[in-house]
Amino acid sequence: MFYFLEEGQGISKIIPDANGVKERLIEEKMSLTSWFNQITDSIKDYTPKVISAILVLIIGLWLVKRVAYLAEKAMAKKELEISLRTFLKSLISIGLKIILIVTVAGMMGIGTASFVTILGAAGLAVGLALQGSLSNFAGGVLILIFKPFKVGDTIEAQSQTGEVKEIQIFNTILLTSDHKTVILPNGPLSNGTIVNTTRFGTLRVDIALTVSNENNIEKVKQIIHSVLNSNDKVIKEIEPGIVIGQVSDGSVHINVRPFCLPVNTTSLTSELYYQIYYAFENNGIKLPPTVRIINTK
Repeated sequence: MFYFLEEGQGISKIIPDANGVKERLIEEKMSLTSWFNQITDSIKDYTPKVISAILVLIIGLWLVKRVAYLAEKAMAKKELEISLRTFLKSLISIGLKIILIVTVAGMMGIGTASFVTILGAAGLAVGLALQGSLSNFAGGVLILIFKPFKVGDTIEAQSQTGEVKEIQIFNTILLTSDHKTVILPNGPLSNGTIVNTTRFGTLRVDIALTVSNENNIEKVKQIIHSVLNSNDKVIKEIEPGIVIGQVSDGSVHINVRPFCLPVNTTSLTSELYYQIYYAFENNGIKLPPTVRIINTK
């Protein structure tokens, strides 16, 4: 670009060359045209990717919804717990949506490596922070799948005994015989010993009796049989056991072992003690002599 110096009346001016201005305008026009062409080319190249990604996103969301529905239907057919079905359905839906979003981002040319790394780091951090809760969650899933007990069963676990009222994802709720609510974490519960007293359908009651050795043992056994046969709570299809135990100090120990429904164990135990001792009294069965220890010191 060239400039000319003009002098006149003591004033100097620099006048730009017309050719230089024209060249500059041409260069700027070419630059603008090149920039516009680049944008146009980018739009032409990028539009199919965007359209494809949008189509994949729409179809993928429909497929995710369909897969989640079919999974829930399959779990319902397997008669899984409603809480487990709902949770697994949400887990499947969220997992598939994350995979779909990463796939769509890759189709649009967005780098997914850093995105996956961030997700992995976030998952690791959450896992470490919720280590105990995840253990309880895993225990809850195992309980709901393998069903060592169900709602309504009476179990003994973690030094607690009670009726199962709820099986949640993280905890199991028990109601004890004295109406205390016990919340057991599913992690230790699933890994510990569980005694299910109602799963088989019947339960044995142990009655410990003591009579004098002066009695006729066969008569004693007949009286006990009569009492057991007259009680409606005793299951007659299962032969009750009457076992003669230790004989010592002028007494005979007798173990009576009838079977009943689990819900009747406490009431049947009380009834049998009363009915048997009442029958002993009416039939002249002697109780063992009372032993008193006198300290002569």
